[in-house]
Amino acid sequence: MNKAELVASMAEKSGISKKDAEKVLNAFIESVEDALVNGDKVQLVGFGSFEVRQRAERKGRNPQTKEEITIPASKVPVFKVGKAFKDAVGG
Repeated sequence: MNKAELVASMAEKSGISKKDAEKVLNAFIESVEDALVNGDKVQLVGFGSFEVRQRAERKGRNPQTKEEITIPASKVPVFKVGKAFKDAVGG
């Protein structure tokens, strides 16, 4: 499912226009991004949580030259699936 299909599904299930559904989806995405940039965690009970984790510096290898390189430490966004969501998908 791509973004357009998700917007259409949201519009159909909520009884609003596709234009309004797209505004809502964009506002949700922007709100999650803003919270993560500010160091907050976004927790949706039953669905999952978005947070930022620190990834340590590590060694890697350039696949073309086989040269060993150092991959610097970084912060990465992660999504952890909630139990109810995992149970719904897993059967």
